[in-house]
Amino acid sequence: MTQGSPDNNRPSGDPNQQKPNVPPPRYSRSLLGWVVIIALCLLLAVLLTNQFDDRAEVSFSEFETFVDNNQLTGEVVIEGREIRGEVKEDAPWPKGKPRKFSAVLPPDIQNYSVELTRRLKKVGSTAQVEATPDTWWDSGVLINLLLMVGLILLIWFFLFRRISGAAGGGGFLGSFGRSRHRVMTKEESKVTFENVAGIEEAKDEVSELVEFLKNPKKFSRLGGRVPRGVLLVGEPGCGKTLLAKAIAGEAEVPFFSISGSDFVEMFVGVGASRVRDLFKQAKDTAPCIIFLDEIDAVGRKRGMGFNGGGHDEREQTLNAILVEMDGFESSDQVIVIAATNRADVLDPALTRPGRFDRQIQVPLPDLQGRLAILKIYAEKVRTGPHVDLNRLARGTPMFSGADLEAIVNEAAISAALNGQDHIEHDDLEEARDKVRWGRSRKSRVIDEKEKTITAYHEAGHAIVQELVENADPLHKVSIIPRGPMGGATFSLPEKDRYLYTRRYCNAVLQVSLAGRIAEALFCDDISSGAQNDIAKATELAKKMALDWGMSDKLGMINYSNEDRHFMPMDTGGKDYSERTAEVVDGEVRRIIDDAWAGAERLLKDYRDALDRLAKALMKYETLSAEDVRAIIDGKTLDKPTVEELLQAEQAKDADRAPGSVVESPAEEFKPEGPPPMPEMG
Repeated sequence: MTQGSPDNNRPSGDPNQQKPNVPPPRYSRSLLGWVVIIALCLLLAVLLTNQFDDRAEVSFSEFETFVDNNQLTGEVVIEGREIRGEVKEDAPWPKGKPRKFSAVLPPDIQNYSVELTRRLKKVGSTAQVEATPDTWWDSGVLINLLLMVGLILLIWFFLFRRISGAAGGGGFLGSFGRSRHRVMTKEESKVTFENVAGIEEAKDEVSELVEFLKNPKKFSRLGGRVPRGVLLVGEPGCGKTLLAKAIAGEAEVPFFSISGSDFVEMFVGVGASRVRDLFKQAKDTAPCIIFLDEIDAVGRKRGMGFNGGGHDEREQTLNAILVEMDGFESSDQVIVIAATNRADVLDPALTRPGRFDRQIQVPLPDLQGRLAILKIYAEKVRTGPHVDLNRLARGTPMFSGADLEAIVNEAAISAALNGQDHIEHDDLEEARDKVRWGRSRKSRVIDEKEKTITAYHEAGHAIVQELVENADPLHKVSIIPRGPMGGATFSLPEKDRYLYTRRYCNAVLQVSLAGRIAEALFCDDISSGAQNDIAKATELAKKMALDWGMSDKLGMINYSNEDRHFMPMDTGGKDYSERTAEVVDGEVRRIIDDAWAGAERLLKDYRDALDRLAKALMKYETLSAEDVRAIIDGKTLDKPTVEELLQAEQAKDADRAPGSVVESPAEEFKPEGPPPMPEMG
């Protein structure tokens, strides 16, 4: 994609249309080789000159003493203001040092060679005087000059010319100061509001931006001003980037997109230069949309932390963004859309009216939103007649749009690997579990005792999940290892929860603690498998006591300090006294003990059902909610075991290819079920 301003009115066949970037021509290797050889030769000449001209420097008065004492021998050369010669063996000289020397004539002495010849004859010296004019050609100045020129040429060829060539020109630093945005023209904008689902309120709020870009006179007639900037705030994968592309697609305008990290470079000031270049090109191409993804990379609060300073590169980039957004005119028709999931760390000057006028929340989709998103992605693949997207949407609470897309894609991959003609509902269920917890590890060899403990642990969860009041309905229970878990109990929420009542939280605590209780009742021991359950139960109990005011002793006071803004000198201490801390600890312990007692009574009342359910899990490995209800009612399951299914598949493979060796079962036993609630492990 070219970085220049696209001409939207040019036909595709225009010969003057910008051509795609072509790699710069590479310089001849022979030319570069000669430059390197010349530079090395110059450097070698200087080194050799310094090595073979190893002379000791003496003062002019010492040289005069050598002359008067007849201690000179050989030839004395006077070259300009420099005197070079050699002393005799009887002259005082450091041991082991060459007896060559050099001295400098004082500036007030002229024609010294004649006087030196006369004085040498007077003392009877055999030394001869040779005087040469002081020319830069014969001195070392030429060598130093050539060396300097060679190094400059070398640096120019290898650094600046390559940078300039890579940018197609662009001055001394090439493309460092140019924006690295990607441009999507209106012909290339294929995303519209029909491709966006699950965020209907956000779509309605940004629809007026589309109307402004299509018909700006409608707003200017009454003197109104459309927001210059819109900040999209939401969890990762909720569709912020997709919504920005849909705005550009609906308005049929160019779409300039760049990430916040693309502004920051090792050279100070480059980010600000890129900001100016981006906004200049956008104004030249108006009407258009600038999309700044992950704006928190450069838009953090100034002066916060230990690296905050006036010359910080990120602050310079942020200042440039603030200035450019202030420089918009009502007729520019340039709208800046930014996306972040950390709106709390942005600088207040960035979010004030006049810059990012609006903050649009892009939340996780609800049940209807998840169903709409699944329908969009399911249309792109081949699904079977028994696929129930409504059931899948119910089983994916707290899943983002990106997670749902990954589920459909993973299901398509799994179906293709199994040689199926279309995607079955079991493929979608397995893909959902894989996206949230990882692939099932059926090849893992589990010790029989560990398998027994896991079975009773999960059976305890399932019994309480099915029988306790106010808990979400049970969906399935499995002891097949998946990710870090040795087994899991899955619930199927009937609705999306936005409020958590005390009774619901107590039910969640009982379900979380039931696994450890079942281990203690039947295994005569306890294991580390309850680690995640204990952590989630403790976290929920603290939320109830410290944040939600569900403790009668603590009352309607927030004792949690998690919402405090981070300061460099914050020590993270508590905001209450030690006496209150004891009350807090006691209330958290009381909430968990009450939940433990309730779950323990229920499991003791259904001890036989728990034992039957654990043995059925060891036999079948995965049981649905209907199977669990049948076991609680004392019925016998009439379904094939995992081993029987594998043997049947192996027999089918043997019938298809007689005499062939079956390396693996053609179809794995696929567990199904939605993710557990956030409080469960």
